[in-house]
Amino acid sequence: MSKLVTIFGGSGFVGRYIARRMAKEGWRVRVAVRRPNEALFVRPYGVVGQVEPIFCNIRDDASVAAATQGADAVVNCVGTFDAGGKNNFDAVQNEGAERIARIAAENGITHMVHISAIGADADAPSAYAKSKAAGEAAILSHMPSAVILRPSVIFGGEDQFFNRFASMSRLGPILPVVGADTKFQPVYVDDVAAAAVKGVLGQVEPGIYELGGPEVSTFRDLMKQMLQVINRRRLIANIPFFAAKAMAFGFDMLSAVTLGLISNGVLTRDQVKQLGSDNVVADDAKGFADLGITPTAIGVVIPEYLYRFRPSGQYDAIKASAKNLKA
Repeated sequence: MSKLVTIFGGSGFVGRYIARRMAKEGWRVRVAVRRPNEALFVRPYGVVGQVEPIFCNIRDDASVAAATQGADAVVNCVGTFDAGGKNNFDAVQNEGAERIARIAAENGITHMVHISAIGADADAPSAYAKSKAAGEAAILSHMPSAVILRPSVIFGGEDQFFNRFASMSRLGPILPVVGADTKFQPVYVDDVAAAAVKGVLGQVEPGIYELGGPEVSTFRDLMKQMLQVINRRRLIANIPFFAAKAMAFGFDMLSAVTLGLISNGVLTRDQVKQLGSDNVVADDAKGFADLGITPTAIGVVIPEYLYRFRPSGQYDAIKASAKNLKA
């Protein structure tokens, strides 16, 4: 019988790519999510019955134990940007990660891959980064053989980075950003998935790997590159950090006074703190080279999914060509 991997958050942005690759490797894939009915799209990644979504709540021991039963390896892709509520930073990225590692170890599972983030640091100003660091430490206390991947900002067809700002660019002549000079090293989602698969298959040494693409760019330059792809001219306006903090405070308070009925999906105070630090691979960190993977450049991928934000969408190139026709 083929081996089984349980992927927590396997229908999410990164998880679905890992699930697809694991299915191609011939493994049975158990996609553990909170809403299995919304994850049915993963089934065609393999033959009938090879990829199955199941219910799991990583805040519950029994639920995680059921999801890991019989598995040969586990992958944790669950993360959150929600600082409040039951599924907050600590509950998901610290306690949830610890629970998966502990129960996996109790069940004799020796291979675990965990998706963390560059910037994970117990002394970071951001609560998000602190919870990521706490989760890593908790995992290693139970599963010292784990492979921990720390990607920079991830891009791909379903991303919430380029897609979000490309959508914003349609609203007016100004594109506001916070931390325009902050540096990022965007990494392609399928490259992260390839790294995770190597970890599951035991093809790499245990440890922490920081994953960044071949280009290091400022936030402003990334927006310029995106605008060029979608054929739009916009003024990139950098919002000073003092103003961003005030705005984020207002959005956070609005969410608080409405008891979460109006969620802050615009800008949080914790996100402002994160944007104050560069998000790039450290000079002494292990990375793609140690994994035997050549990362994909941004320009190779983003035209494939950002075309819909062009003024004429998929017909933009045709209209441009038609202008050159002589009567």
